[in-house]
Amino acid sequence: MAEKTSDGPMDAGRFAALADAYGSALHRWPPAEQATAVRFAETKEGRAILARARKLDAMLDRHRVEAPSPALHRMIVARAATEVRQERRRRFWWLGFGLAGIGLAGAVAGLALVAVVSPDMQPDHYVMDANATSFGDAGPDADPYEENL
Repeated sequence: MAEKTSDGPMDAGRFAALADAYGSALHRWPPAEQATAVRFAETKEGRAILARARKLDAMLDRHRVEAPSPALHRMIVARAATEVRQERRRRFWWLGFGLAGIGLAGAVAGLALVAVVSPDMQPDHYVMDANATSFGDAGPDADPYEENL
């Protein structure tokens, strides 16, 4: 936290704000403020502000937080495991939707490419390949009864 520093003598408002933020121990205060704070702490108003800050420091030092019970610990761990499973399941489904979308986009792009690139000519005659005759198919997989006509 960047604190503004004062170049001149410290006033009571600034001293109280620093005492509220950093406590009564002047060595914890920002180094740029310590010299002027030590001088202000010697005044009657400075001693009163530091006495109030010492009381707050003492109350905060006495405060203790109980350790969580084993039941609460188990409940938190179980909830975390459930959240992790649900997050993995959501990621799996979004991955599936993404892959399906990519596949669909590829199919649409392929169809568009075929529609744009393929010629639109209609043949005016039938082109026969090497296995076709005017009487039927003469290839190796042709029906043998067609040839005996």
